[in-house]
Amino acid sequence: MKIKAKIKISGANADLVANPLMRDNMNTMKTVIKEKSAVTYFEAEKIGSLIASVDDFLMNAKVAQDMVESVVSEETEGRINRKRG
Repeated sequence: MKIKAKIKISGANADLVANPLMRDNMNTMKTVIKEKSAVTYFEAEKIGSLIASVDDFLMNAKVAQDMVESVVSEETEGRINRKRG
């Protein structure tokens, strides 16, 4: 029996979060990036394996999201400072 899961990341920077994560995709995972969203599909024979894959993905997604938010924030602050100066 195959057990399946799907995680969707939405937002203007979804592709920036999902792209680095795709490098770690195993052959039981597939990521599809569309405008303002990214969906990763998981498949496993055992529930424990699926949970481990999803848990690993979510931890990495959190790190990627934090990095993207930090860079976008710095870019925004830089634009504001250049307009003032």
